Amino acid sequence: MSQKDIAVEVPSAAYVHIPFCRQRCFYCDFPVFVVGDAYGEPSYRSQGKTSGTISQYVDALCYEISISLAFSQPLATIFFGGGTPSLLSTEQLQCILTALEKRFGIAARVEISMEMDPGTYDLAKIAGYCSTGVNRVSLGVQAFQDELLKIAGRSHSVNDIFAAIDLINQVEIPEFSLDLISGFPHQSLVQWQDSLTKAVEIAPTHISIYDLTIEPGTAFGRSYKPGDNPLPTDETTVTMYQLGQKVLTGGGYEHYEISNYAKSGHQCKHNRVYWENRSYYGFGMGAASYVHGKRFTRPRKTKEYYEWLQNGAFIDCEVTPLEDELLETLMLGLRLAEGLSLTILVEKFGKQKVQEITQCLQPYFKQGWVEVVEERLRLTDPDGFLFSNMLLAHLFEKLGE
Repeated sequence: MSQKDIAVEVPSAAYVHIPFCRQRCFYCDFPVFVVGDAYGEPSYRSQGKTSGTISQYVDALCYEISISLAFSQPLATIFFGGGTPSLLSTEQLQCILTALEKRFGIAARVEISMEMDPGTYDLAKIAGYCSTGVNRVSLGVQAFQDELLKIAGRSHSVNDIFAAIDLINQVEIPEFSLDLISGFPHQSLVQWQDSLTKAVEIAPTHISIYDLTIEPGTAFGRSYKPGDNPLPTDETTVTMYQLGQKVLTGGGYEHYEISNYAKSGHQCKHNRVYWENRSYYGFGMGAASYVHGKRFTRPRKTKEYYEWLQNGAFIDCEVTPLEDELLETLMLGLRLAEGLSLTILVEKFGKQKVQEITQCLQPYFKQGWVEVVEERLRLTDPDGFLFSNMLLAHLFEKLGE
């Protein structure tokens, strides 16, 4: 296989970054801009007010979309992430979708996902989002205990969560995902069990659970070191993961990816694009794209992003080397429960390289962390998923020798 054959598919997915939040969560290292608590208040929304900062950004975003390289394939998935996309007005969201439609086209049965936070929308606003085409909501709940929400720096309460869910149910969003985080400071197993149980009782079509990562430069990064009190011990975080897997699969959810669970037929189509290492567009501050084998991340700061646009929005990077493409394929594809097709790996990277991979993984086959089922290489659930980072680090080290 030659270098030019890498990722030549035409993208049909687009990620759009909306970098605004009422306040920055203590664990967040994403490129965001804080607009303050007032912007989420009902009185602020009902008066039709909007942030000039957000309006300026939406104009810049639509401009970036308008000058981007476009192909003939219409968009099958669009994902608005952040930040807090639910700080957008309906008109601002429609402006962005119109720009995408004009530049790329949008498929008739498109999946349009939008991350939302409790306390940032009312019934009129979420109904407006639905009218623009949003058909999948990812609600950032994170915990069902007010004390943990406060510790995490979240801008909402437990009461806000249930009010937000009631609004989602009223407008009958076809796809509803709920996010939880394990491993918060002072979080107990009892609290984690309670959050999982409440999530199953609410019965969204999709649930994501993430283990807290302490990132440098964040408020948590300045206050805590991984593994130190009051963070849960490594043993406790393992138990939390296992408990999540047990409760959610017992509640009728398929564990289809390391951190994601879905009712049958309700997996996130957009996120599968990433895990299958397929091409996608990215737009907005800090957004990444993967088009024709080139991975490119836009500037993470507002000033630099605007300057990049003013200078022509050039994507100056090389095609991903074949060796890196292999590592990315393994890292992403092994996150999925079905794993990777050995046949496709051989076609793309050669029989010798695939034999080298399976040889490197022999210790983990013996431990029961890796298996081959119907010619697919996959991690076992939950042990293989739990120790995937260790396994991949060993594999990458061996492949790099």
